[in-house]
Amino acid sequence: MYYLDGEIEIVSPTKIHEGRKTTLARLLEIWAMESDIALNGFGSWTLKKELREAGAEPDECYIIGESTEKDVPDLAIEVEWSRTTGLSKPEIYRRLGVRELWTLKSDGHLIVRILEKGEWVEHAKSKLLPKLDLTWLRSFLDIAPQSKAVRALRDALRAKKRRS
Repeated sequence: MYYLDGEIEIVSPTKIHEGRKTTLARLLEIWAMESDIALNGFGSWTLKKELREAGAEPDECYIIGESTEKDVPDLAIEVEWSRTTGLSKPEIYRRLGVRELWTLKSDGHLIVRILEKGEWVEHAKSKLLPKLDLTWLRSFLDIAPQSKAVRALRDALRAKKRRS
């Protein structure tokens, strides 16, 4: 569900969409666990700001750090798998004050937007998770099944630690 300036968009996710979203979320979470990063997942938490006429239920969202008392997540993840029409997701998340928006496109490209002075700026890296190599993480999305992708990432991270 998305809301912007009086318009509502209700989306029924496809199996492919949900699979990609879940795989990306699991990869991010195993990376955070193995990297000792405090990451708190809140799934499709309903976000809304009536005064800004914006609302969303992100595919996945996270608060980064020990405190979970924030009114809005630090990071929202959207998967645009079957279509890209409809309400402007970046505008909705900008109005909500989400600090980073990651959009996984249907071609597998991951767009990272960082809120800077109230506007989105595209970056190659996450500002919230600067040690995360997103291209590398994204490469594990193509491994099936999901459990094998997660194990492959975990094993690669542990091998990196042993070499360090």
